[in-house]
Amino acid sequence: MRQAKSFTISDDVLIEIANTKGAVSTSERVNELLKKALELERRERLEQETAEFFANDVEDSRERAAYRKASKAVLSRG
Repeated sequence: MRQAKSFTISDDVLIEIANTKGAVSTSERVNELLKKALELERRERLEQETAEFFANDVEDSRERAAYRKASKAVLSRG
């Protein structure tokens, strides 16, 4: 569904849109660019979340190593 909205766009952006829109309408070009920008933003957030997740991996690997060592000790007693 399309809805008419009002936004203010700077002149330099409008010129760039006009220069790159080809045969499609300005509205279609703006929608295309916004979708690409939103997808790029979503990917950047995922990359950030991934980096934060793996930043904690150093501590997790120490915990896993300690667990393996304790497990080996328990198993060697039995």
